[in-house]
Amino acid sequence: MEHLNRALVDWIEIPSVTGGEADYADALARALTAEGFDCEQQEVEPGRSNLLARAGSPRLVFCTHLDTVPPFFGSRTDADFIYGRGSCDAKGQAASMFEAGRRLLKSGVTDFGFLFTVGEEVDSIGAAFADAHLADPWRPEHCVIGEPTDNTYISGHKGIYKAKLCAHGVRGHSSQDIGPSAVHELVGSLQALIASEWGDHELFGKGTLNVGQIKGGVAANVVAGEAAAEVLIRTVESPAAVEARLRSLLGPHVDLEAQYKAYAPVAFHVPGGAPSNVVAFGTDAPHMPSWGTPVLFGPGAILDAHTAGEKVPKQALVDAALEYERLATRLLAAKPAAR
Repeated sequence: MEHLNRALVDWIEIPSVTGGEADYADALARALTAEGFDCEQQEVEPGRSNLLARAGSPRLVFCTHLDTVPPFFGSRTDADFIYGRGSCDAKGQAASMFEAGRRLLKSGVTDFGFLFTVGEEVDSIGAAFADAHLADPWRPEHCVIGEPTDNTYISGHKGIYKAKLCAHGVRGHSSQDIGPSAVHELVGSLQALIASEWGDHELFGKGTLNVGQIKGGVAANVVAGEAAAEVLIRTVESPAAVEARLRSLLGPHVDLEAQYKAYAPVAFHVPGGAPSNVVAFGTDAPHMPSWGTPVLFGPGAILDAHTAGEKVPKQALVDAALEYERLATRLLAAKPAAR
């Protein structure tokens, strides 16, 4: 399947950092159209569009995202790997899905399609838009999502709760008995958050908290009037339960100022007998409840994603394409769901 490798190398060479996905979407559309798929661009916002491609009325959809994280860098190859931004997150998945779709179509299967979304790396704006605008002839019962899972099926991934905490104090000279200090108040609340438990689930495991950023104060000899922190919780509970616990741990001078992103953990379908794992990273799946039962599988290692050495094994691309084809064949063999 050398053509699979060539396609991926060509697509890596097209920058598609979040916000600039259009050229890559156009390249995918040309490739899919040449294979016989009907393609359409779904404008999400000016200059940014999801790409949909189908054969017939899709009951199964292969889905991955168009965008990559910055910075862009091009491809290189050796005997075993293809390197470059997006190689494993998630242009490698697109290449394997494309190959699976090409083989399915040539074998006469005509009730599947593709959805390539914008913005997954930031806010999943494309997935949310696609969910809100699902319409005939799309009738998805299964959504096969491509992310780097080492070609292992994933039974679930944790949710996300990302928020900004703001502390308010009384600014003044530190030689005087004034306050409270916003920095001291914020640190006290963060200590309470760090010491807290964030849930324990039979499938998803333990919830975890990360304090990713702290800002505040103006100088060592000035009592801080303002301070802020951003926290991200990998959740195993509902967003409402997580928020209630978070609020209960904040001191009287610390407010939950903004909640940027929140979704519950997601369970995925795993084909009978297949080994599976649970992961902590996120996907578009929480934003696409209307697109059918989700399956999460793809080539590449999450440890390579977003790194300066991002890569995907060539053999893993082939193995993923064949498994995507087998999976679609099995799922589509079942009787269509009643509408």
